Amino acid sequence: MIDDIRLRGTVRIGVSLGGEPIGFRDAQNNPVGYDVDVATMLAQKLGVPVEFVDVSGDARISMLVSGQIDVAVANTSATPERAKTVNFTIPYNRAGLHVIVQKNAGIKDLKELAGKKVVVGRGTTGESFLKIAVPDAQLVYVDQFAPDGVLQLQQKRVDAAIEDSSLLDYLATKNPSLVTLPGLYSNDPIGIAVAKGDPEFVRWLDMFVSDYIQSGAYAANYTKWWGAGSNPPALNPQW
Repeated sequence: MIDDIRLRGTVRIGVSLGGEPIGFRDAQNNPVGYDVDVATMLAQKLGVPVEFVDVSGDARISMLVSGQIDVAVANTSATPERAKTVNFTIPYNRAGLHVIVQKNAGIKDLKELAGKKVVVGRGTTGESFLKIAVPDAQLVYVDQFAPDGVLQLQQKRVDAAIEDSSLLDYLATKNPSLVTLPGLYSNDPIGIAVAKGDPEFVRWLDMFVSDYIQSGAYAANYTKWWGAGSNPPALNPQW
């Protein structure tokens, strides 16, 4: 894969531009965010320009398998089910499932989402979890959490949303009418994903992530996007 990428002259990296601060578009329509910075560092390490491909939670795995993208740096939880289809690196981030609700909705815990309209991303761990934990919740599907899910929350067309804590904690600080429920419903490793069949490339990517953590780039990038008072999750650089 590395030889193919360098021969082509670009690396096609799938990023999810569905929510601040992980990935979104700035005022000039440029991709920015935590994952975008990681992807940029990865391309620099490969020595080729990056071609960003906006991917949804539902499509990122299939786009890897079909060869439409080379790598996914797309806030992808490294679940056992997904690992049957693609390979993951050691984690470059961690996040848990969180629920955000309208502050005046009177929703205090997960069970009270029964009968409520809840935004979920297609193909996400939040969708899988909520179908089991609260089967009576009314799922409102979006391909990208932002802007679609965020807008529905802000306009009070839905009661709640389930997404990664890294997205929802940030959203709550920007929207005083929203509040996150206490507790996390998972603690997921977030890995770089690649198609199966090239263990040497996976090993190279593991080394990249290990260096990203140990060099201080991880802590600096996390603080850049979540703020000076944030606490980057502990990550193991061993691969």
